[in-house]
Amino acid sequence: MEPDAAAAAQNPNPSTGPPAISAYYQTRAEHHAVVSSDWLAHAAAAASLPSSDAADAAADAATSLLSPGSNGGGGVIEEFNFWRRKPEAAEAVAAIMALAAVIRSSRATTMMELEIELKKASDKLKSWDATSISLSAACDLFMRFVTRTSHLEHEKFDAAKSRLIERGEKFGEISLKARKTIAMLSQDFISDGCTILVHGYSRVVLEVLKLAASNRKLFRVLCTEGRPDRTGLRMSNELAALGIPVKVLIDSAVAYSMDEVDMVFVGADGVVESGGIINMMGTYQIALVAHSMNKPVYVAAESYKFARLYPLDQKDMTPAHRPIDFGVPIPLGVEVETSARDYTPPQYLTLLLTDLGVLTPSVVSDELIQLYL
Repeated sequence: MEPDAAAAAQNPNPSTGPPAISAYYQTRAEHHAVVSSDWLAHAAAAASLPSSDAADAAADAATSLLSPGSNGGGGVIEEFNFWRRKPEAAEAVAAIMALAAVIRSSRATTMMELEIELKKASDKLKSWDATSISLSAACDLFMRFVTRTSHLEHEKFDAAKSRLIERGEKFGEISLKARKTIAMLSQDFISDGCTILVHGYSRVVLEVLKLAASNRKLFRVLCTEGRPDRTGLRMSNELAALGIPVKVLIDSAVAYSMDEVDMVFVGADGVVESGGIINMMGTYQIALVAHSMNKPVYVAAESYKFARLYPLDQKDMTPAHRPIDFGVPIPLGVEVETSARDYTPPQYLTLLLTDLGVLTPSVVSDELIQLYL
């Protein structure tokens, strides 16, 4: 690795100079193969993903016992990077698995030492990309889930550590299964003959549509292009590979096409206490248009994305930036908006489809209280 690349991996969000590109977007091309300035090359790469996924899954199964933390070697960031390279592992799940590995490989001799070590590992993961809502929420939920009962202090250390390992692995298992749980719960909302609008690329939304197709439901999908990283092209290619009729829309054609739509399905970077969501840029305007035309907006989101945040407006959250390539030079003195996500208030959302169940936006705060108790 070159020195500059190594420095970027350690400090993806330097504080000086122009707005820093968030670590997620810096490494997105490596892990998801979705950033490209060439449309045709990108489409060809996306079309080849379904066949390579099977090989990747087989390789992952063969190497799952050989992660850096399986033998006590490697740090929490190395373990985290190992898991996030797996095609189906979300960033938050990678953090959960990395924290579980910290418990397994810990040489602490008391519960206090172990909890301090776990807290330091959690803080290190969160600082890897301070703009990632799901990463921060997953670390907080893991810490709460694993260490929340005080009676561990009264057990012998070896027994208490075994209990923590068991809880950590259980939390990881639940998180890995979240997408499939959501897909099963979502099937009642998809009917034969319907048209679904999706925004960009969301693995949980893809899982929902994949299951619906396997259940022989007949529907078609309108997929936004997802500028500037064109994630919608990958989504459309994966849907087409499943035999699902799909049409790609430029992002500005959402209102024009909304009268064809029966429902909107979106994912979320984070679900906040108000019941609103923070997601890729453009989600808010899609929800506004859908709401004005009485189209339901369903959010498919894993519970590990539930965050203790309460944004009051679009600027009231940690900014995340992504690179913008217009294909032509930008004149000097012209400012470019590089924000990667926006906030959609709860009044524009119909239901949240989660692994905890189907929730109305108003119930989210109650669920958050239960999660963090």
